[in-house]
Amino acid sequence: MSKSNSINVIAQEIAGYRRSLHENPQTAYEEEFASNLVCEKLAEWGIEFERGIAKTGVVATIEGRSNESGRAVGLRADMDALNIVEEPHPDKPHISKIPGKMHGCGHDGHTAMLLGAAKHLSETRNFDGKVHLIFQPAEEGHKGAHMMIEEGLFRRFPCDQVFGVHNWPQLPKGTVAMRPGPLMASADVFHIKVKGKGGHAAMPHKTIDPIVIGAQIVTALQTLVSRTSHPAEPVVLSIPYFSGGTGAHNVIPDNVDMTGTLRTYDDALRRELAEKIGTMARGIAQSMGAELDYEFKFILDPTINDLAATNFCAEVAGEIFGPHNVDVDVTPSMGGEDFGAMLLETPGCYIWMGQGEPDNPDSPHNSGLHTPRYDFNDDIIPLGIEYWARLGEAAMPLQK
Repeated sequence: MSKSNSINVIAQEIAGYRRSLHENPQTAYEEEFASNLVCEKLAEWGIEFERGIAKTGVVATIEGRSNESGRAVGLRADMDALNIVEEPHPDKPHISKIPGKMHGCGHDGHTAMLLGAAKHLSETRNFDGKVHLIFQPAEEGHKGAHMMIEEGLFRRFPCDQVFGVHNWPQLPKGTVAMRPGPLMASADVFHIKVKGKGGHAAMPHKTIDPIVIGAQIVTALQTLVSRTSHPAEPVVLSIPYFSGGTGAHNVIPDNVDMTGTLRTYDDALRRELAEKIGTMARGIAQSMGAELDYEFKFILDPTINDLAATNFCAEVAGEIFGPHNVDVDVTPSMGGEDFGAMLLETPGCYIWMGQGEPDNPDSPHNSGLHTPRYDFNDDIIPLGIEYWARLGEAAMPLQK
């Protein structure tokens, strides 16, 4: 539980909002329920806010008891859900009411915790400066952070630092993890279409077989990781989708379609490999008489934590969770996170907050992110509220 009695008092109220959000999930740029709930509560608590930033985004501003420092920090929570059919669980009565959509990543919890921090900070105002609370839409691969930035997020609400939190089922509740430098990778998408010439499978010499060509491309692209990037530089290149033909055993199709993902922590390497994927794939296709269409989409930037901001977050987290429960050199993930775009604009830190239940293996709080059984752990809500609030207070202490 939180060390703050005032936060513990509101924790159950905030958990109720979290469950309402869970029951009403909406995906990218359609988060009207979440946006309306956030605005309703902010208005009720007398907090100034602007809505409609990146369609459904909301930014609230709370000024401290004084503003002699002229400083401001940003606290960001994501609001969107996923296209997943939720799986019921005895410990999860608050199931999605919208077929095919669910909060399978805990953004309902992130939004609720930031709402709780808003209420606490507006009541206490124990800081000298401004806190901007950023409720972001479309984190799940739809570049909501980019759109907020393009629409003037940091120009309209300047921040000296910006901070993000994500729940982490792999870590037990009561712990947090972070590291300076890369924490999460870029996450980009590429599409390849091999255009050959179909025909009868018994007469392959009369075809330009896109299946064979596509298979060679899949295999060859792996050498870009093993023979282009430095062995100490993590890179993931995967092609999870490969489609061609109708299922008939005796028909060679005209075309094959592939979709892949590229992930790395190095932006220069990311852009180099994006070009080389196309060059290699085209070369293989052309050498075998086929044509090729190639498209690469830059989606999520790598999440790179600032050293000073990370040290600051570790200190604040240590006061709340205990220093022994704070990992400051966690192994980074090749998963992607939209918050990386904000860190390219403003120094800050993104942390993982444990929510796992090691003593209850069947708990939905242990289920992986983006899985049908997953559920956010309401027990960490008071800890998240206190962490958010303490960041603002510690970054901008009142002048004595």
